[in-house]
Amino acid sequence: MHAIALVCARGGSKGLPGKNLRPFRGRPLVAHAVMQARAAASVARVLVSTDDPAIAEAARAEGAEVPFLRPPDLAGDRAPEWLVWRHALEHLQRTEGALPAALVVVPPTAPLRIPADIDRAVAAFDDGGADVVVTVTAAHRNPWFNMVTLDASGQARLVNAPAGPITRRQDVPVVHDMTTVAYVARPAFVLAHEGLFTGRVRAIEVPPERAIDIDTLLDFRIAECLAAEAAA
Repeated sequence: MHAIALVCARGGSKGLPGKNLRPFRGRPLVAHAVMQARAAASVARVLVSTDDPAIAEAARAEGAEVPFLRPPDLAGDRAPEWLVWRHALEHLQRTEGALPAALVVVPPTAPLRIPADIDRAVAAFDDGGADVVVTVTAAHRNPWFNMVTLDASGQARLVNAPAGPITRRQDVPVVHDMTTVAYVARPAFVLAHEGLFTGRVRAIEVPPERAIDIDTLLDFRIAECLAAEAAA
């Protein structure tokens, strides 16, 4: 299968300013995504979509292609990443006259993934029957048991109301958190639809120690601790 990896790394970040260039174990965060995607056996090429020349330079230093700078309307914090995926595919279609068999999105925010996680996601996609493959991990909170909403008066209600009282976590339906370890999508589906769950979605599970998603400084510190422990 001819799969192309896409690393989406814009310059602005409100949760952790400068996140994608922040040094993590000696390299910018974006560099880890590029390295992991290049090391995956299922990936033929790695492209980076960014609006930031400094991120582009860091990505090229690790062997990624940066064939364009992302337009401003796709670089803000309100821009759907789905449209960033589509923009990259449209560039490939326009400049190369063809689409890859699979688009493998490898976000910089999950630096503890391993290349085998990417390969497993591509293998699940290659099995057929899915428009998109996502990665998940077991959820720490459950909407039928210990996740609540608060109304204006501060009254708490379960997010999902069960048919009867539940007192044990083991008695509720198992739920999973989506992770940013990897996504694999059929390019024609991305171009024709408006989001992941408008099609057939399959999931593979990854262990939580490889699935941390860096959005804040706390997330970053936790990832550093986990990485140091794994290296010890």
